[in-house]
Amino acid sequence: MPELPEVEGYRQYLEATSLHQPIDDLDVEDTKLLTTDPMLLLEALRGASFTGTRRVGKNLFVYTDRPGVIVRMHFGMTGDLAYYHQSLDRPRHARIVFRFRGGYHLGFICPRKFERIGIVHDIETFLREKKIGKDALELTAADLEIVLASRKTPIKSALLDQQVAAGVGNWIADELLFHARIHPLKPAHQLTTAEIEALQVAIQEVLLTAIAKEARYADFPASYLIHARAWDTSPYEDTQQHLNCPRCGTLINNIRVGGRATYFCPNCQRLGPND
Repeated sequence: MPELPEVEGYRQYLEATSLHQPIDDLDVEDTKLLTTDPMLLLEALRGASFTGTRRVGKNLFVYTDRPGVIVRMHFGMTGDLAYYHQSLDRPRHARIVFRFRGGYHLGFICPRKFERIGIVHDIETFLREKKIGKDALELTAADLEIVLASRKTPIKSALLDQQVAAGVGNWIADELLFHARIHPLKPAHQLTTAEIEALQVAIQEVLLTAIAKEARYADFPASYLIHARAWDTSPYEDTQQHLNCPRCGTLINNIRVGGRATYFCPNCQRLGPND
């Protein structure tokens, strides 16, 4: 599933390709992908141009030159974008296509049809109504301390709550906790000030690294847990060497937290002093 790093890549891609080009038409193959009535969407966008973007968690907002007309894109499980000239074949699964006046198109790729596009009039109102918290990259240690103080769920589950850290998905949560040396089952409200500060530092380091590497996991530093947690579906020829903690060499454990596969090092991430 596209998570914060992937969606940030889509944001940068859209800004580099699709701004300041009037939209002549909009092709919609499946109206179920829309959160706005098709005719209202076309009326709002025909003749308009994209002018800029904002990403909050996994949501991409695209501003237009019309007040109160902001396109919201959510990439679901496998969404993507493809910018191409009209002389080329339409990309596979481009179920929504913005046709720009200059002859170029922007395709919204929807392989599994979990993706969504629609109009929002105010981003802050949308985020409040959908209970989406601060973007993970914007969180300070003070923000984390406040939002985690009343949460008695395991910290892994808390991080997956988009009210806590918008944009954090399953592998990211594991990576953050590994870097911060926090056991995934530790109750969120029991984190110490030092652990919260370490978690905030990990959020910055892991997400900025993932964005810089364009979410290509194989290119992540060897010290990252991702190389161990991906062993069972890994393209590596010798998967056995990726089963151990890159920091201490202990065998990585795989448990389920809140129904989600969770990888951690039982030596580096201890639940208690006697663990």
